[in-house]
Amino acid sequence: MLDGCTPHLPETIGRHYDRGYYQGAALPQLLAEHARVHTTRTALVHGERRLTYRELNRGVDRMAAGLTLRGVRAGDRVIVQLPNVPEFVIAVYALMRAGAIPVPVPTSHRADEIGHLAQVTEAAAYLGPSVHHGFDHAKMVSMLSDDHPRLRRAFTLDGPDGAQGGFSTAPSGCLFFPFSSLDAPRDPDRAYDPNDVAFLLPSNAVATAPRLVPRTHNDYAYQTRAAAELVGLGPEDVYLAALPAATNFALGCPGIVGALGVGATVVVIDEPAGTSHAAEAAFRAIETEKVTVTSLTAADAHLWLDALPHNPHALTSLRLLQIGGAGLDADLAGRIRSAFDCRLQQVFEMAEGLVSLTRLTDTDTDDSIRHTRGHPLSPDDEIRITAPDGTDVATGTPGHLWTRGPCTPRGYYRAPEENARAFTSDGFFKSGHIARRTDDAYLVIEGRI
Repeated sequence: MLDGCTPHLPETIGRHYDRGYYQGAALPQLLAEHARVHTTRTALVHGERRLTYRELNRGVDRMAAGLTLRGVRAGDRVIVQLPNVPEFVIAVYALMRAGAIPVPVPTSHRADEIGHLAQVTEAAAYLGPSVHHGFDHAKMVSMLSDDHPRLRRAFTLDGPDGAQGGFSTAPSGCLFFPFSSLDAPRDPDRAYDPNDVAFLLPSNAVATAPRLVPRTHNDYAYQTRAAAELVGLGPEDVYLAALPAATNFALGCPGIVGALGVGATVVVIDEPAGTSHAAEAAFRAIETEKVTVTSLTAADAHLWLDALPHNPHALTSLRLLQIGGAGLDADLAGRIRSAFDCRLQQVFEMAEGLVSLTRLTDTDTDDSIRHTRGHPLSPDDEIRITAPDGTDVATGTPGHLWTRGPCTPRGYYRAPEENARAFTSDGFFKSGHIARRTDDAYLVIEGRI
């Protein structure tokens, strides 16, 4: 286990293996297997650009070798701040294949957040755009490298703003390379420990600085596989990543990783969230690529509803719309269902592991879809609703949400003081949410502490 992380107890890992949750394969190994099975199927789409599973896996192999050639080493933590483009997917898998540990973050993060993450992780490298939507990421990293002596590699992606990444050296000594230089003959296969950290996800909890959640190959493979099975995702499906790919919701509920795990097609679009342009781009992608499943926040769903009267595109392929984030009120849920003529699923997800969802077997008029976040994804996800002193409260009574399960870690990365507050000695995570359980055990999220 990566230094700075709290490992699961051996007996806990053994139980997850015995019950079939953990299957002992690392995420890069799974992608290689999917490429062998689904060779010529379309894996990734971005505008006019299309990659088959074989091309995706080959790109991962060659970028992994290129990263190693440019000085990225096994165990290095690497910040990945790429937009929703194929290079995001390739880079995350390539870093894992090279033995490094990706730290995916949204492009909206700026120097304060990136500097904090660089300090906590002692990041050795940064992968991001040169300039994206008018913001100079390369300049930001150059400035940050003055204060972070371990940050000595930056790999920049040419973007739609016309910025050209190239070979250069910052005054700090940080070396800048273009993405085009990350192409080398495939390295020999690497041995992986599936119980080690695959990547570090920033928590989506409200905090002055993002905390880092260590997710292992075993637990994330299980989360994405179980979520894909629950929504009936298969090779004929097309998943649209309309939210930032660096978020747990778009990445793994089942998201990008779950779709690639079943041979489905992933469509990525890069438009600033919260704009009418984002809704228009999504509608166009749904019609063009025959998208069947996508994920939104409630705020984005509002925007989609506002944009719908002006939409010229056919959305009839869409069969499932997942809504996460702050959740839906009953009125909005009803409007979405009638406006888009597809199934609606409410999702509560945390980078810290718990995913709770309404089921497709729930009827459209059922209060479970309109008012709750369903049931936990895993049969072994345990939920406690407690009073401030940690004692359980009665069913239906709001309280503090505690959880543990196959996807919940035992601590944040390099955060001993926060871990003492947020994690119990027997493995429960104190989420910071106020929640209650209904009489039939549906989860209702009422706010944050």
